[in-house]
Parts: sequence; structure tokens; C-alpha cells
Amino acid sequence: MDDSLTQWLNAAAGSSVLLDTPMIAITKFGVPLMVLAVAGQWWVQNDRLRIRFVASSAGLSFLLGLGINQIILLFVHRIRPYDAGITHLIVEKSADWSFPSDHATASLAIVTAFAAQGLPWRTLGLSGLALLICLSRAYVGMHFVTDILAGAVTGMLGGVAVRCLYRDTSILNQFITRIL
Repeated sequence: MDDSLTQWLNAAAGSSVLLDTPMIAITKFGVPLMVLAVAGQWWVQNDRLRIRFVASSAGLSFLLGLGINQIILLFVHRIRPYDAGITHLIVEKSADWSFPSDHATASLAIVTAFAAQGLPWRTLGLSGLALLICLSRAYVGMHFVTDILAGAVTGMLGGVAVRCLYRDTSILNQFITRIL
């Protein structure tokens, strides 16, 4: 089923410039765009300290999620779907293993941090971009669907862990939120 769904999402890749161009752009620039969107929150005027706390939570969630991925990669060595002959790759090859997807992890860690702090409009906007990033990774042929789902889970785990352990009253947060 994983192979079939991955092939279905990748089926149009390489056949339509109108679809390939935005999907390649999203796969390349989606996560940096999300990071810029979070960084841009630093200078909002309304509820400034709370938003800065959420932005720093998102950064910590991002880092923790990617750290979890690195631990998983010590034990799981899954080849990329293009190397398995499942997908047609339309971007540059990757040198690392396929499972889990770092793009899914990063984007869902950010979304989880915003959702955990009760910021629905920001969460909704970031969720839309995260969904596009995740879909683009299968579309361009880079990941199996289960790689993306696993990355989403590690991102959410990072976000939940940060929500449970990082407080706005902590010394670290007091230091971070007063920068600039």
C-alpha cells in the first residue's frame, strides 16, 4: 500500500511544468519559508512576549524533532523510493536515508508548537504550508508516504515534548524572549 500511494502521488511528476514548478519550489523552499515565518513573529507588537515564547518553542521543537530523526537513522536505513524504482525523481538526489522525512519533521514540529500554544490562525496557515511540503516530498519522488508520516510523528513528538518541558517562566525563555 505504501508503494502504491507513493507511486500515485508521484505519477504526474515530470509531465507538467505547471505542477512540477510549484512542487519543486515547495520542496526546496517550504521549510526555510516556515522558518522565516516563525522568525518574523519575533517582531509582532501584540502579545509580544507570548509570541516570542511560541517562536522559541517552535525552534526548540524543530531541533528536537530533527534530533529524534538522527537517532532513528542510526537504526533504520531505508533506501529512497527512486532508488527502489518506485518513483521518478525530479529533483537532485539525496545522500542520506529516506526514513523519516526531515522536511515533514521540521514542518510539523513548527505547526505543533503553534497549535500547543492556542494560536489557531497562525497554526492554520502553517498547517497549510506543512501539508504542501509533505505532499511535495512524495510528488518529487524523494520519500515514501510512510517516511513522511513518520517524520510528521517525530515532529509532533518534538513539539509535545517542548510543550511539556519548556515554560515561559524558565530562565532560558526569559533570556531568549528579551533578545532584540
